[in-house]
Amino acid sequence: MPRFMGFVRMVEGQQGMPPQALMDAMDTYIGEQATAGHFLDGGGLFGTEDAVNFVVKHGETTRVDGPYAEAKEVVGGWALLAYDTLEEAIAGQQEFADLHTKHWPDCELVCTLRQVSDGPPPVAEA
Repeated sequence: MPRFMGFVRMVEGQQGMPPQALMDAMDTYIGEQATAGHFLDGGGLFGTEDAVNFVVKHGETTRVDGPYAEAKEVVGGWALLAYDTLEEAIAGQQEFADLHTKHWPDCELVCTLRQVSDGPPPVAEA
């Protein structure tokens, strides 16, 4: 079964805490998705104040500690998902985004879906 990563990206520090109605709706939705075998793991992330980045550039690794004043968007949450088809995964991510629209209409965020690679990409035939 193909696996997918769902990410929630938002502007850090501008959203405030999600309303309880959204948290309750997400608990119900994630429970249903887990029961159906679609939600494998996931969770919210703390802010970047304690984050650590390791930047690899020009043959060197540099450690950069948060917070990151220059960051415009940060990943606020993630989910590892499994669906039989890309279309089903897209529909699931749409439902998840719609929960935010319904229960937190003032928030601004981006819900991203990406397929997990299980190896090298297929080679196009000539």
